[in-house]
Amino acid sequence: MDIRKITGTFAVSPQILPAEVPEIAAAGYRSIICNRPDAEGADQPGHEELAAAAKKAGLKFRHLPVTPGMVSDETAAQFGEALAELPAPTLAFCRTGTRSATLWSLSQAKTRPLPEILAATKAAGYDMNGVARRIANGGKTPTDVTDASYDVVIVGAGAAGIATASSLKARKPDLEIAVIDPADIHYYQPGWTMVGGGIFDASETAKTMGSLIPRGVHWIKSAVAAFEPKDNAVVLDGCRVIKYTRLVVCPGLKLAWDKIKGLEDTLGRNGVTSNYRYDLAPYTWKLVQGLKKGRAIFTQPPMPIKCAGAPQKALYLSANAWERAGMLSDIRIDFMNAGGVLFGVKDYVPALMSYVERYKANLNFFHNLKSIDGEARTATFSVTRPDEEPVEVTEEFDMIHVCPPQVAPDFIRVSPLADAAGWVDVDQSTLRHKDYENIWSLGDVMNAPNAKTAAAARVQAAIVAQNLADDIDGRSPSVVYNGYGSCPLTVERGKIVLAEFGYGGALLPSFPTWMIDGTKPTRAAWLLKEKVLPPVYWKAMLRGREWMVHPEKVTAS
Repeated sequence: MDIRKITGTFAVSPQILPAEVPEIAAAGYRSIICNRPDAEGADQPGHEELAAAAKKAGLKFRHLPVTPGMVSDETAAQFGEALAELPAPTLAFCRTGTRSATLWSLSQAKTRPLPEILAATKAAGYDMNGVARRIANGGKTPTDVTDASYDVVIVGAGAAGIATASSLKARKPDLEIAVIDPADIHYYQPGWTMVGGGIFDASETAKTMGSLIPRGVHWIKSAVAAFEPKDNAVVLDGCRVIKYTRLVVCPGLKLAWDKIKGLEDTLGRNGVTSNYRYDLAPYTWKLVQGLKKGRAIFTQPPMPIKCAGAPQKALYLSANAWERAGMLSDIRIDFMNAGGVLFGVKDYVPALMSYVERYKANLNFFHNLKSIDGEARTATFSVTRPDEEPVEVTEEFDMIHVCPPQVAPDFIRVSPLADAAGWVDVDQSTLRHKDYENIWSLGDVMNAPNAKTAAAARVQAAIVAQNLADDIDGRSPSVVYNGYGSCPLTVERGKIVLAEFGYGGALLPSFPTWMIDGTKPTRAAWLLKEKVLPPVYWKAMLRGREWMVHPEKVTAS
């Protein structure tokens, strides 16, 4: 038998045989639903024969036949009623299991989020994107066709989305562009490290979304539920349908706080903080100021994450504050890194190591945070060193700065746009989707092997805007992305190691070494981060002014 669990109490399978019913009972199932009409296939037992076998095994049996391709709203409702009435766990079957999975998906539409339904069925081997619109509509077939249609639809109004909209408008003023995002506030996330270090005020990093949407661009204040790329459509929560000629996907990524047991219960108290959240970054600085002696732990999860240097930036700024206050010798600092190196581009490691040594920080590689007990102030790590058996260690702390695991948003991971890991699948040079020629993606959500930073999005926005404009004009892409990303590593108050690099770790400095040598800590890089980059972000990048952006041109072979 091929039983595929969808939830803890429900599974589906292809056709079952009477002789297999005792095995189904032994597996713990208490009910069977048959969704296959009798005589659909020559090798198929009748439902009455299966019902008799179920009765003999002590199982309940229900026959809800569905003709292939004709899953009605009424049958889906009846399926939901059957699930409620029959004792669980329940096994439903048809010829392949697809009809049963479809019925379950539609029956759950009013009680489970669409991404959860798509993820559960996808994990069992069934793609329900074909009925995503019906699921979004509460399990019923929509009666409407399209709510609106635009030349370009941009999913996500973060740094990447607004910058792309502005750059597109600058190139093609007459384009009808819509940006889809439910958020009221737009955040300058690169500033949160500085908030946690007592340099910026949190309010400086937030502006209302409405004040930043480019003039002439439509803002659809809603969440995306699903994509229908074959129909050039985006399905919103509530089953509104937005059509597009071209689509740009850049909703950012998801901070998976829940993947660390106990973390959500203690964030913002018990000495547990993170600069990865607007409301918690001020708490980081409060903890740093209040810690006079004891142990401070800083964590970094497996890649990919936003700004690979951010976890250690928090360490450096905190340590420097304790150093300036004369308390560094009374505080033990531990950096718990799930990876095996301090920084992925070796050219910057010597400068960073000099600060690790200066602050007497202990480097603990291959340590991945698994759980936190805030009341007890303990953190448990899985330690997985190469060629060694994994072990768990529990460490005490007075303060812990957590960088959460990070994944693609749920509605992206279960969509036709995603690769096997859940990220939007693009060509790493043109940022065009590998399967759908009228779709592009940029920012943290796509799968190109670059650093996920705002500086990367700044360059990518210009590249996507230009290549999309080229496509409108009937031309091939004219610019390519070299993987550029920047990570200003704040090693002390007043100095930064300005890491700028591209694919394969190639150094891509924006300034001559006499001005800023990125492999060394410099005051100039600090002034760039503190004084120059925030206005560049708000007044240039988000307004389509592509300062300090020089995309590589496509060269003829």
